Amino acid sequence: MSTAEVSAAHDVELVLDFLNTVDVEQRTDVLDDLARWRIWLTERDLVDDPSVRATRDGLRAVVGGPHAPAFPAATVRIELVTATPTLVADTVTGAVLAAATRLSVLGEWDRLKICPADDCRWAFFDRSRNRSRTWCSMRVCGNREKARAWRERSKLGQAQ
Repeated sequence: MSTAEVSAAHDVELVLDFLNTVDVEQRTDVLDDLARWRIWLTERDLVDDPSVRATRDGLRAVVGGPHAPAFPAATVRIELVTATPTLVADTVTGAVLAAATRLSVLGEWDRLKICPADDCRWAFFDRSRNRSRTWCSMRVCGNREKARAWRERSKLGQAQ
C-alpha cells in the first residue's frame, strides 16, 4: 500500500468512526456519555471541541442522513510534514474536517454514505466499483428491505 492509500484509509476510518458515534439501532450516542467520549478522543489522540455535535450532525446530513443545520467552521493549518504540504488540526472537529477534505480532493467523498434503513442509519464507505451500494450490509439491512418490499408486493397481488 502506498503512503497515499494508507492516509486515505486512515481518513475513511476517522470520518466513519466520527459519523458512527451515534448508533440509531442501539439508541446510543457516544457524545452523550462523557467517559466514552473521552476514551474515543484518547484512542485517536484528539482534543475535544465544543462544536463537535453540530459538526457530526452536519456531516451526517451531507452524506445522506437527516437534514441538520450547516456545521461550524474549524481551524485547519497547512504544514510541511516530511516535505509534504499536509492539513493539520488541533481538535477533533478540525481533524475530521481535514480528513473529509482530503477524501474530497481524492474524489472519494461520495463513497461515504448513510444506510437508508430507518432503524440503522449507519455510515459506511461504498467500495463498489460503480459506487452504487445502498445498504451498509446487504445481508442485514438490504435483506430486510427486500423482504419488506416483497411482502408489500405480495399483499398487493392478493388484494387484486
